Amino acid sequence: MTEKKFEGQNAIVTGAGQGIGFEIARKLASFGAKVMLNDIDPSLNEGAVEKIRSEGGVCSSCPGDASDPDFIQNLVWEAVLQFGSLTLAVANAGITLFGDFFSYAPQSLARVLQLNLSGSFLLAQAAAVQMKKQGSGGSILFMSSVTGHQAHKHLAAYGMTKAGLEMLARALVIELAPCHISVNAIAPGATLTERTRQDPEYERIWTELTPTGRPSYVEDIAHAALFLLDPASRQITGQSLVIDGGWSALSPYPY
Repeated sequence: MTEKKFEGQNAIVTGAGQGIGFEIARKLASFGAKVMLNDIDPSLNEGAVEKIRSEGGVCSSCPGDASDPDFIQNLVWEAVLQFGSLTLAVANAGITLFGDFFSYAPQSLARVLQLNLSGSFLLAQAAAVQMKKQGSGGSILFMSSVTGHQAHKHLAAYGMTKAGLEMLARALVIELAPCHISVNAIAPGATLTERTRQDPEYERIWTELTPTGRPSYVEDIAHAALFLLDPASRQITGQSLVIDGGWSALSPYPY
């Protein structure tokens, strides 16, 4: 029987219809947390929720745009309404828009900033307000990337937002620590997801470039996320954890 180490914990995970976000939500539920799962795609959202429920997890659905301030507030209210409290918030929703810096469109920049930075900031804010009101602490987790540490061609805007999230995790310590709320970030490297598997060369290239001999799986990222979300880890705050099989130690570029 799986140890229910997250029993009594109530979580929101955004952008969790598939990929890393889904696996974090799935793992939280398997360890006893009640999970409010969000994705902008209603069909992905419902499918993910049903899969977690079929495995015995407690999971509710709240599809919508995680960059919209009104929706974010409603998402937190809905979690509290259904579960009674909120103790964990994972700002996983994000968008990657590649583009040459010299011609990067203002509309693309606005979309990346709105979801990756503003959406994450506002979810953390709404969740922290609720956690502070409850008085029992909690954990907030941001989804960064190795591109917040290492330059990647055509990802200047994306990398900027990911580095910004790591600074946000550090900056919030001074305000959230007195409320017993930890705030951290994880920075995945090359990871096999539904999106990256669409590139037939992705796994081969990153197997060659990664010191451990393979790209990351979504389970690798989820295990790291759960480590930082665990109430036993709340002395860890303001930190960023890179999960990339050692790639950033060497940084060979995927030409």
